Amino acid sequence: MGSERYPNAERLFITADGGGSNGARVRLWKLELQTLSDELGIPISVSHFPPGTSKWNKIEHRLFSFISQNWRGKPLISHEVIVNLIASTTAETGLQVRAELDTGTYPAGRKVSEKEVAEIDLRCDIFHGEWNYTIFPRRQKEPASIIS
Repeated sequence: MGSERYPNAERLFITADGGGSNGARVRLWKLELQTLSDELGIPISVSHFPPGTSKWNKIEHRLFSFISQNWRGKPLISHEVIVNLIASTTAETGLQVRAELDTGTYPAGRKVSEKEVAEIDLRCDIFHGEWNYTIFPRRQKEPASIIS
């Protein structure tokens, strides 16, 4: 969706919770971001919400609350029903949601080796680099811009 809407984008910025599968210390998360950065050919900057602050995540307020209202009282009996209810969510402010079921299979317990971690082109930001960092595409010799 993003590449259609922003075909000339030179970088991607992601805000993420501090825990779970996209936590600041999750090695697989960073490895998969490296794969995406390589595929897109652009740097991906990430800022994680500090511990205990995910309640300030705009997605929680601007999206999830409307999805919850949309499927309130409806039995969530299949993936199809769930995806359709999410995709039909709207709000008076103009919110429109696109959703599709990811039918891919992903192995549980995937371990990321030290070698794989060492090959991630991750550069920490000056301010709380453990939560704020940029992953650069590996085939790119020099980044388009340096983060401060």
